[in-house]
Amino acid sequence: MENVSRLRYFIYLSLIIIGGCTTGKNALQKGDYDASVSKAVSRLQNSPKNTEAMQVLKTAYDLALQSHLRKIDEAKLSNDLFRWESIMYDYQKINQLADDINSCPACLAIVPSPSKYINELADSKYMAAGARYNSGLGYLRENNRLAAKKAYYEFEKTLNLQPNYKDAKAKMEDAYWAAVTRVVVQPIIVNSSMYKLSADYFQRQIDQFIGQYSRNKFVIFYGEQQATDQKIVPDQVLSLNFDDFVVGQTYVKERVERLKRDSVVIGETRERKPIYGTVKATLSIFEKNISSSGLLDMSIMDWSTKKLVRQQKFPGTYIWRDSWASYKGDDRALSKQQLAMTKRREMLPPPPSTLFLEFTKPIYNQLVDDIGYYYNNY
Repeated sequence: MENVSRLRYFIYLSLIIIGGCTTGKNALQKGDYDASVSKAVSRLQNSPKNTEAMQVLKTAYDLALQSHLRKIDEAKLSNDLFRWESIMYDYQKINQLADDINSCPACLAIVPSPSKYINELADSKYMAAGARYNSGLGYLRENNRLAAKKAYYEFEKTLNLQPNYKDAKAKMEDAYWAAVTRVVVQPIIVNSSMYKLSADYFQRQIDQFIGQYSRNKFVIFYGEQQATDQKIVPDQVLSLNFDDFVVGQTYVKERVERLKRDSVVIGETRERKPIYGTVKATLSIFEKNISSSGLLDMSIMDWSTKKLVRQQKFPGTYIWRDSWASYKGDDRALSKQQLAMTKRREMLPPPPSTLFLEFTKPIYNQLVDDIGYYYNNY
């Protein structure tokens, strides 16, 4: 009986707690008046005669309205440049409370005429847009790239608040182009016809990367020909040159192993019984490595001052490998794997142009990572 009584007590206590949560009483006690109104409204929509929810709604709504109006009055008296956004936020919250109550017939019996501030909200939005617009103008007058970027975002906020505010759209465009860094990427020059096609492919990969770059809207890359055609005056020039590269360095290594295997059938007696003995062989294993490598230099120069602002070097290596083997002696001394190697023949290596292309792949990965890192937050 005692356990049953405890169970009933816990169930009763749980129902009280759950009821307090669903009616908004707990939120009211914590001073979260908006949440309290929302929970009470939700409860009354499902249970229109819930007495506790009715009491909570009346008290919570009055307190929520007073709280928001007090914040609005305080904000109007402050010197905060962006105080109208705070005022706008509180008017929005008041209007949301009214909308919630108006969507609940049972709630309207408790709060018959919830306050709405339509005109006041519109006015505060307009004033907030004006504050952002004036802030943007101030940044734009500083006439530097960092300030222009700040101006861009201020005009963007202006338009979010008031889509057709004065000439904010045009000012935002002006700020954007004042904030943009124009980077002209010079083509790689490889003075060798043998590697021209591979170098052209490497260049196309870079051109594709800069053409699709979108991580930072305030950085625009141009190919050299594109910049010439569009008469672009660069802010920076990015140059790429191979300090050095070597293609097709060949290394061949021979390893000799002397093999023997015991208990191998090497014949039979007249009675046709097997004769066991030891077989031997000399295995020569050949390993060929063809190494190709290069070092790419990336330098970024400020066009107006002709000063170097960044320089990085990216190494790349590609090793083509081949192996085969030959033997002398009895092939029964060899394992299956060793025997298979002896049936392989030396392969022809890839042409030099392919080897060149292969060692540029790790260089490309390092290069685009570094460009991204440098310009992402530029």
